[in-house]
Parts: sequence; C-alpha cells; structure tokens
Amino acid sequence: MIILIPAYEPDARLTDLVLELQAANPSAGILVVDDGSGPHFAHVFAATDAAGATVIGYGVNRGKGHALKLGLRFIQKHFPGQDIVCADSDGQHTVTDILRIAARVREADGAMILGGRRFTGMVPARSRLGNTVSRQAFRLATGVPIHDTQTGLRGYPAGMIDWLLSVKGNRFEYELNLLLRSRAAGIAIDEVEIETVYLEHNASSHFRPIVDSVKVFTPLLAYLASSLGAFVIDAVGLVVLFALTNSLFVSVVGARLVSASVNFLVNRHAVFHGERGSFRRDLLRYLALAGALLASSYVWLYVLTQWGTPLVVAKLITDVTLYIISFKVQRRFVFAKAPIIARAVERVSPSSPQLSPPASSHAL
Repeated sequence: MIILIPAYEPDARLTDLVLELQAANPSAGILVVDDGSGPHFAHVFAATDAAGATVIGYGVNRGKGHALKLGLRFIQKHFPGQDIVCADSDGQHTVTDILRIAARVREADGAMILGGRRFTGMVPARSRLGNTVSRQAFRLATGVPIHDTQTGLRGYPAGMIDWLLSVKGNRFEYELNLLLRSRAAGIAIDEVEIETVYLEHNASSHFRPIVDSVKVFTPLLAYLASSLGAFVIDAVGLVVLFALTNSLFVSVVGARLVSASVNFLVNRHAVFHGERGSFRRDLLRYLALAGALLASSYVWLYVLTQWGTPLVVAKLITDVTLYIISFKVQRRFVFAKAPIIARAVERVSPSSPQLSPPASSHAL
C-alpha cells in the first residue's frame, strides 16, 4: 500500500502526518509530491523526507491533479501492483481514516473508495455550502448519490492507475472528473464515512472559491448545457416546422433529426470524449436511443396536445421527463467503453519495503 500526499505550501502538519502514519503502519510506503511550493517551504519537505516519506516534485505550481498524476506515474514505475490511498497534507484526514480507506481498498473488488465527510459540527460556511451545491449538482447531472464529491481521501486499486492517468484535469477539477467518468469505465464507487475535520476554519486550503469552483463545475455544466442546447434547437425546430407544415409528425421528426445530430456530436466530442468507443458503434447506439426517445416523445406530445396542453408546454414536460432517461442511457450504454480491468492480477507483498527516492527525485 502506498499513501500518496500532494502538497502545496504545507506546514508542519504534513511532517506530523507522516510520523503518525509511520508509527501506525510501518509497512506502508508514503509518497509526497511537492506541487511547486517554492524555496520557502523546502524545510518542511526536508523534515518530511527525514520522517520517512519519499518526496518528489517540481518548481512551479501546476495543480493538485498534476501532482496526483506525477505520484501515480512514480508508483506505477517503481512500485507496480501496489494499491494507493490519496490523502491531503493539511491535517483534515486522520490517520485512522486513512488506514480505514486502505483496508477497504483491499477488501473491495476493484472499486474506487471515497472517504465521505458528513459535515457535522463546526464546519466553515463556505465549505458546507460548496459541498452541498456540488453534491446536488453532481446528483442532478449523473443521478449518482455521492455524499462528498470533493473529498481528497480516496483509495484506488493498483489496476486502476492507467485509467486514472487517462482522465483529464490538472487542478481541483481532476478528482470530480474521476467521479464523472467512473461509471462509463465500469468502476464502482464505495463511500466510507470519515470524520469531518476543519482546522482554523480551513485556512490552509488553497481552493479558490470562484476560479476553482468554475473549473470543478465545468464538467457538470457541460452535461447540462449539451442537453439544454439540444432542447432549444428541438423546440425552435418543432415550432417552425409545425408552422410550415401543420403536421405534428413531420415537425417532431424533422426537429429531432437536427437536434439529435448536434447533440450526438457535442456529447461525443465535448462531454463524453474520455469514454467514447468507435464512431460507428457510438453512432448506431445513439440512433437506437434517439429512435426510442423520438417515439416516446411523439406519443407524449400527441396525448398532451389532445388534452389541450399548448404545444410548447407539452414539449417542455416531455423533454424534462425524457432528459434523465437519455442522460443515463448515454453514460451507461451509448458512449461507454468496455470496463477496465480494475484490479491487478498480482500484488507486491504488503510487507515490501517503504518507498526510497532515487537520486534527485525532488526535481522531477
């Protein structure tokens, strides 16, 4: 088991965490990645190295996602077959919870393990609000009920590293992207309740509320914007074609052909780009879905308009209902790749020696 800790401008709590982990589980390797903290923090990393961790890094801040990927590549190269637990450097994750996540990774067959906080007690208002909004937005966009989408305490089996490295994102958005891409990759998510710890009102956090929130929510907004754009195109096309032809069937079919074509291209290239298969396979699956949705849409529009519902209102009711079905089918079936092999066939023995940095490892 390797414990991977990305760190940007840390304080002595990083060294304390390493010492506590060493005392609690001497067989675990600890890898710390300096995310461009600069020379003013060299003494912290020197103390962390002396405490028993391997320290690697680079000179200019590149973001948490970049630091995690550097650590994953290091583990993949030097310690293949080892499971990974990622933890934050600011004292928000207790040693007990870190080791609980490590134990769950070994027990779960290829699942991604999340240490989920319940945000009880003295939680800073911005943290409580941010996590509530993120949780609800994530559930709205994906239908997946994850309690803590922003947790930095996560466990990954060794066989998942290739996939982890393939997911885009270099800063805080990277960890949310992992959640968004997991289902299409055939990866289960297992959430373990952990202690909620905020020290000094979360003053050590480097999360920028505006800039980083935009980056974190961009993937979620992409899902919603794609469907909203298709809805607008479909609604406008329906009204225009109905005015020209006075035929509901022709209007529904014509508008849906245009909106579906746009939606397919946007979803494949901008929304589900990390999960898509061959163009021909994706297109055939999308056409099958579009045909089913078209038939359902026509039936519901016919019934509602016969009941006296205005066409635009009927269209809104129908598309809102079908949106959730369409989104889930696209994620799970249309653009889903074959599931990855999420667990390595062989593992390095849990009693293998701790990480040992190669020469000049900190200057990677």
